[in-house]
Parts: sequence; structure tokens; C-alpha cells
Amino acid sequence: MVMNWWRRSDGIARPRPTRAPARGLCAALLVATLAAVTAPALAGCGPDRPAAATPSAAPTPVTPTTPTQSPTPRPGAGITGPLTFLLAGVDTRVSVPGWEPHSDAVLVLWLPSGLDHAYLFSLPRDLVVDIPAYPAAKFPGERTKLTHAMSYGSRVPGNSKQPDVRQGYDLLAKTVSRYTKIPHFDAGAVLTFGGLTKLVDAVGGVDLTIDQKVVSIHRRPDGKMRTRVGSNYVGPQMVYKPGRMHLVGWQALDYARQRYTAGGDYARQRHQQQLIRAIIAKVLDAGLASDPDRLDQVVRALGDALTYVDGGQRIIDFAGALATLPRDAITLISLPGHGVGSGSSYRGEKLEPVGDKFLAALRDGTVDSFLADHPELVVKK
Repeated sequence: MVMNWWRRSDGIARPRPTRAPARGLCAALLVATLAAVTAPALAGCGPDRPAAATPSAAPTPVTPTTPTQSPTPRPGAGITGPLTFLLAGVDTRVSVPGWEPHSDAVLVLWLPSGLDHAYLFSLPRDLVVDIPAYPAAKFPGERTKLTHAMSYGSRVPGNSKQPDVRQGYDLLAKTVSRYTKIPHFDAGAVLTFGGLTKLVDAVGGVDLTIDQKVVSIHRRPDGKMRTRVGSNYVGPQMVYKPGRMHLVGWQALDYARQRYTAGGDYARQRHQQQLIRAIIAKVLDAGLASDPDRLDQVVRALGDALTYVDGGQRIIDFAGALATLPRDAITLISLPGHGVGSGSSYRGEKLEPVGDKFLAALRDGTVDSFLADHPELVVKK
């Protein structure tokens, strides 16, 4: 897992709605839930400790007094938002030398000024976009599927067997910024499939409401991989039935990967978002946000799946800035789209006009009123 961070110098002004206070979580926990970056930020996110008492220096035998010291500002106290995070789930086949990472999931998390609620939406992996030229990878630029941005950007000239995920993420960020017209991102992260499995297991699994029957292409009911014959899988299949279900790591990954269901890739985007929200709820319920030792155990369990790069703003400052974000304050947004191509030739996906209008509302600070007029875009809990 690789994480790139960028400091933001501007923002989108918007009014701050009033919400009841609730248990909070730190910024890095949000990113961690999507991209496994937790401990460095959360270790310093607890309440400030009171300053040590200082006895009075008066020589007369009077009761010592304790002068009041100015409290130390919590990390991130000056960060008021808005904030935007770009997150990617990547298919990285470490067993295949030179395998280029593909972004199977691309999500944007946006928080308005005040940082008291958030919107999470996905972009289709097959969205047809203009990927800009990227000299570091000697990529000339191309109009193609969004998932290829990570692959093309990760290429290292003269070293095809060791693709650079950092480069891939950089080109993905540039591509998403160009498409959404979001100038840049305050933070970004990449999580491999293996990292997601380890993260879910490290927190003891998650509870998720399965919203439709999902039959796994890849896994058997016992969790073992199904046998692949040519381009097809054969053998018994894991089935996720509608209702409340406890998922362990391999189940969470398997469920979030399935796109041959009612709704196709758009249903898969919804399931990925629901899984993210379920992980956040589990982390909060388990008290991990205030337990640095247990968080350290989570990070150790991730092993090589966890790598982050700080590009300006300290992670702990983002964490402190979002320390009071309500746990139920993440609104999931579903952006509808359709396939495009010529004849029977499939080229990729295109968002419906309402999706472009949502992005415009996000940029100009009218997203609340826009969603009030388009409640169909809000994913039901």
C-alpha cells in the first residue's frame, strides 16, 4: 500500500450545517479504513493531557497554588476544511513479476468547511477519461479507461519488472483531478487487495448489511479459491445472501470485488462504499480510535501492505482536524452511468448528466441543496 499526501492551499466555501455531536474519528482513520493508514495519526489523537501542576514559589506557609497554563492546541486545530481525499483499491499481483497495478476502485471523500460531515462517491473503473501525458513513465497521454491511469503511470523506463505504484497513483490523481475539476487532493492512498484482507481481519471482521444476493466468481464457501479452467472458474461458490452478515477478511474482499451481479460495476461500487462505512463503524465500536497500542497491532498485522509518504501536511494534523467527525456522518453517493462504444464494441463507461451536475455542485458548495433535489443519488443505509 502506498500513500501520497498533498497540502491544500485553497478550498471551496460552503455553509456548515448543524449536527448533533457524536463519537469522533481521526482523519487518518478515514483514510485508513479505505487505505489502511491508521497508527501514526491515531497515536496522538486522544484528548489533551492536563498540564502538570506547578507549586507556588511563595516563601510564606500558605497553601500552594497551581497556576493555569495555556493549553497546547490539539494537532490540526488550524485545519478547517474543506478537505478532499482520493483513494484507490489496487489489484497488485505480487506473484507475477512486472505486474502493473490496476485501480479496481477509485473513490473520492470530500468534507466541507467545518469538517462535521462527509460525502463518499466512486468513479467507475472503466470510465472513459483523458489521461494526461506523464513524462516520468514516458506515457504520451491517451483517452481510455480510468483504471489504466494507475498502470501507465507506474511504468519505470528501463525497469519493466518493478513498476512504481507511487508514480501510478500520481498519474491517477492528475487524471481524476482533470475529470472532476477538483484542483488537487489533500491526501491520497492506495490499498492492495491483500491489505484490505489484513485490515478487516486485524479489527476482528466487520458487520455488513448485504443488500442483494451476490454469488462469488472467485471463492468457494470455505474461502479457498475456485479452480480456474481457461478463462472460467469451476466448483462450489460462496454465496452472500441478503441480510445482516459478519464478514472476515477474505469474505469482505470477495464481496467487494464481485461485479457480475444485478447492477454490475455500479452495484460493486455501492458495496465497496458500504464496506468502508462498516469498517469505520467497527473501528469506532472497538475503541481503536483511542487505543494506540491496539492500533499498533493493527498496523503490524498489515506488514508490507502499509507504506505511506508524507508530502506536506502531517498525518497527525489531519487526524486532529477530524477528531470530532460524527461516526454516522459519511453520506454515500451513487453516480449512475452507462456503457459507451460503437456497435457491439464496448469502450467503457460514461456518467449520466446528473453525475456531472453533482460534481459541479460539489465544487461550488451547493451539494446539500442539490442532493435534496436528487435524493435518488444517496445510498440508503
